[in-house]
Order: sequence, then structure tokens, then C-alpha cells
Amino acid sequence: MTTSFLLTRRDFSRRTLSALALGAVGFRAAAAIDKAASHRFLCCDYQGNKVAIVAADGSVEWEYTAQTPQDCWMLPNGNVLFCHQNGVKEVAHDKRVVWEYKAPPQAQCHSCQPLPNGGALVAECLMSRIVEVGRDGQVTREIKIASEARNGHQFRGTRKTADHHYWVCLMDEKKIVELSPEGILLRTIPVDGFPHAAIKLPDGHLLITLGTARKVIELDKNLKIVWQVGEDEIPGNPLRLPAGCQRLPNGNTLICNYLPGEFMGKQPQAFEITRDKKVVWEFTDHARFKTVNQAYLLDPHRNGKMTEVLR
Repeated sequence: MTTSFLLTRRDFSRRTLSALALGAVGFRAAAAIDKAASHRFLCCDYQGNKVAIVAADGSVEWEYTAQTPQDCWMLPNGNVLFCHQNGVKEVAHDKRVVWEYKAPPQAQCHSCQPLPNGGALVAECLMSRIVEVGRDGQVTREIKIASEARNGHQFRGTRKTADHHYWVCLMDEKKIVELSPEGILLRTIPVDGFPHAAIKLPDGHLLITLGTARKVIELDKNLKIVWQVGEDEIPGNPLRLPAGCQRLPNGNTLICNYLPGEFMGKQPQAFEITRDKKVVWEFTDHARFKTVNQAYLLDPHRNGKMTEVLR
């Protein structure tokens, strides 16, 4: 453990603006797409078993082998934090592992989040819990999650927000729960599909991807749908399994379109759309990536003023 990871809460909020999308080898030459648009990004390739940084020109700057990575973050110190099936790692640019949490053998980790104290929040599926882990790799806080399901895909999109509340997507139960800092259930939000991400936006709305239901919805504070994207609404980008997503400061939304089974290799793997659902950027690289399920844009300055966006 050779790298310091001490951040103030202010620095953490200001500097971890992220997003998801994947910069690309192929840009579709269509009138609806701004062909000048480009993004540098960090991403997880779940079935490709790697985490990678892709340059704006589509070249792969950096990659690191990991078993079914699900969630990733670029840290202010330039290191990459990601979860894999058996835990969480922080890896430097020279590929040194500078910090690691090894989850119990029965756990499957599909969500992680860096914490201001240098540790990480980790969702452990088969153990029905979320944990906070310190820099020494030890669990400092455990919150049990009441769950009716016990398979390895249950806990997705787990996040701790600035008010210290926890948001957990209980995928197989088709609901999202909000927990107090003590882990007490505050709210249950039923949804009509398997939730993969539930992002609390600055205005209190929730941006939610609904996996096999093949749609993305935005709920207001009264849980009314105020915006959504259906399966076949975006020409050339039918939703197959929307996983990671990001509301950008310019109001656009980026969607990671996980391509399972028969859909793998047949269409863009991620795209950015405006509020009126026009495609302004998309990514396709089937030669080097299989199923991109999460990503962070590393060029947020392109999208206007940097603001805190939780995903």
C-alpha cells in the first residue's frame, strides 16, 4: 500500500465527476451524429474481463485484466478503482496494485464506490450486505440488506450519497431501496424491470436503467416518470440491456448498452443522447470490447461546468 488516498469531501465531490460512454473505433456516419464529438473514457468490459482507458481517437491507452468487472472509477490521484468478482482493487498507471479488498469467497461484488476517507463502499451479493472498507483492507461498517433473492446478480448500482444515505438496486426483486446512514429502510421504489443503476440527480430526480425491460427512465421526487427512452426509440441504437448511465452537466444522457448473447457485436456499445433523444455521439469497437457495462468520461470539461454527478 504505497499510495496515499486521502481526499477532502470537497475535493472528492468536485473531482469525481464522471460519466459513462465509450470512445470509439467506429462512429456511425449519420446526420444526427456530431462527428466532431469525441470522449476519452474509462470502462469495464464485463465479458471481456478487463478494465480499460480509451483515448478520444479510439486507441486503448491502458488496460488491466479483471474477472467480470462491473464498476469503475478514475481517482484524483490518477489510479483506477474497480470491483471484480472477488473484491475491489486500486491500480496505478504502471499496473501496480496499491490497495485491495479481498471479499469473502462466497461473495460476488458488482458495485463499488470510492469514499472520501480513502476506503471504498462494496456491495456483496451472495452475502446480502454492503460494507465500507478502510485503507487497511478491513471492514469498518457492515449493513445487512433484507433480500428475498440469493443469486449473484442481486445488488447492482449501489451508492452512498452526500447525505450518507445508501441506494441499492435489488435487481431480481425489481425494486430500489433507500437506507438511512444506520441502514434502516426509508423507502422502497418498485420498478417494472431489473434495475441496474439508480442515479440520484442534483435536483432529486432518479435516473434508472431497467436492464431486460430495455428502457431508461427518470423519476421526479413524486416518483412520476418525467423522461424515458424505450427499446426502439433511438434509430440504430435499440436498447438491448441498458446498464450504466450518466446524466451529463450539459443535460445529455449517456447509456451503456450491454449487448448480451445474440446481440453481441452487432451495434454500438454506448451512446450519448440529448433531452429530445438525438444521438450526438456513439461508440463501437467489437474487435477489442465485448460487453461494456460501465464507464466514466474523463473529459468532463467538454460538457460545461464540472458539477457533482452521482451514478
